[in-house]
Amino acid sequence: MSTGKSAIASDKKMFTPYPKLPPIKKHSNGEGKRLSFISRDVSESKILAMFEQYRDSGEEAILAEGIEKFCSDLQVNPDEFIVLVLAWKFNAETMCKFTKEEFVTGCKALKADSIKGIQSKFTDLLNDVKNKQSFKEFYKWTYKFGLDIETGQRTLPSDMAMGLWKLIFSQSQPPVIEQWIEFLEEHPSIRGIPRDTWDMFLNFVEQVGDDLSTYDDTEAWPSLFDDFVEYQNDKQNQNVKSF
Repeated sequence: MSTGKSAIASDKKMFTPYPKLPPIKKHSNGEGKRLSFISRDVSESKILAMFEQYRDSGEEAILAEGIEKFCSDLQVNPDEFIVLVLAWKFNAETMCKFTKEEFVTGCKALKADSIKGIQSKFTDLLNDVKNKQSFKEFYKWTYKFGLDIETGQRTLPSDMAMGLWKLIFSQSQPPVIEQWIEFLEEHPSIRGIPRDTWDMFLNFVEQVGDDLSTYDDTEAWPSLFDDFVEYQNDKQNQNVKSF
């Protein structure tokens, strides 16, 4: 699953409305069944049928091609922010793959058993991730999601990390993020981002805000942050001297 723009939800109604409810037969005890029809939960059989539409023919999972079709039916691009949030809600372990268990459990958690049902949850998903604690959980989950677990990868490659940072912060961009990405791009020797650096980056952007002068290098920050701040300070001094 690639990485952001905002989701495009369908304007169509989730269900075709009935002109009226079926009449209650006075001589039967079917009232319980009718109430069950009105307030029914999601249907696992419908979720499984939806899974089968996108499942890879050789594996009990939805792979890259199926995910592209799934996203197309949802009227979103695979590299949109909402797709990453959806993968988080499905608790997906790896990119470009939804296992059967992830898909079924995720749809049940969303209380959606159709494409329109999932689309109807987009606003709630985007609002949920705006919550500070939810965003922190979402952010930390993304590191593992970006790893290639099939090769035993434990450190996130820098190019993957940059792509994910751009997507994660696409809805609300910290002032320092562009400088940070530029720093990594100009230092190809930085080939991977360790887990502790990834996790601490969220604290880093919150603490420094838009002014790196507030950065305290005596605190226990990863050394990469020290290098970044030093690089930015040197760059600023060079610009000042050029006038």
